Amino acid sequence: MLRLFRNNSPFTVIILFLFAILAKIQVLLHPEVPGPVAGHFLYNYVLRAMHFLFREAGFVYAFIAIVILFFQSLYIKSIATRHKLFHRYTYIPAFVYLLLTSIYLPFNYFNETLILNMLLLGAVDVMFSFTQTAQPRKLIYNAAFLLCLAALFQFSLLTFFLLLLVGMVLFRPFNLGEWSVAMMGYITPIYFLVCVLFLADRFYLLYQWPHLGFSLSAGIESPFHLILTIAGTLILLGSGVYAMQQNVAMSNIYVRRDWTAMSFYLIISLLVALLTDAAIKSAWLIIIPALSIIISHGFLLEKNKRFSNFIFYFSLLFLFFCLWANK
Repeated sequence: MLRLFRNNSPFTVIILFLFAILAKIQVLLHPEVPGPVAGHFLYNYVLRAMHFLFREAGFVYAFIAIVILFFQSLYIKSIATRHKLFHRYTYIPAFVYLLLTSIYLPFNYFNETLILNMLLLGAVDVMFSFTQTAQPRKLIYNAAFLLCLAALFQFSLLTFFLLLLVGMVLFRPFNLGEWSVAMMGYITPIYFLVCVLFLADRFYLLYQWPHLGFSLSAGIESPFHLILTIAGTLILLGSGVYAMQQNVAMSNIYVRRDWTAMSFYLIISLLVALLTDAAIKSAWLIIIPALSIIISHGFLLEKNKRFSNFIFYFSLLFLFFCLWANK
């Protein structure tokens, strides 16, 4: 069964979409209309626009969220393929992403973190291309712009400025001009937002932007389920790190730098999730992209088929447990 997702066949996309629907069927059966989030005025404007189009059609919001998650999984697979993060072309990263986003029900409803993950994935994709272009300043500007745009939605994402610094150090030789372009790219969204709010006489909204909190349990009510969910996730992460040490050792220096940046992506995501207000139930969704890419190594360990098969079936059992716990 693992071969279905290890292959690079286009038909695997259909299987992935069916898997996504089955794993997230509870969201479609019990849809919810997303509500506004205090202090997150940009996201609230997005919700206003969607409410104008879809009104109170909860099923539409749920289906849009699942489609976004599905396309994000394909985008993660595309990033892994184009930047040669693995030794073979495979849909395993997409499968793992869909699996991990299904372990907690609020991840699958329409939420702000879906938008943030798309912006962050775009920034990481651009950063991985810093060494593969004759116009690095254009890409540096774009990456910085996307990271700051994500931070405008949620204040705690300013922490991802550290990821921009990591990318500049890992992927580019020091050049004062390039660092200046990075700063300009990061400041540009803030500049335009301030201008728009001033002209629209909504400048008071900017004072709502600085907002931090503390999110640990992500709203899981049962301590037993929480402990087992964390334990299962750590087992999958441990298997991915173990396999990554063997796979990355055979890669060239550019791919190893990509994996270093991916590790920082995960660490910074964990910090951001912790600093997010507990009222945002989808806060921990932000760690899933980096987590799924690292965990994918465990499914692709060529030297030990038994190990990869065990991780695959363990992940399915873990998913079934989480679906049962989320009833």
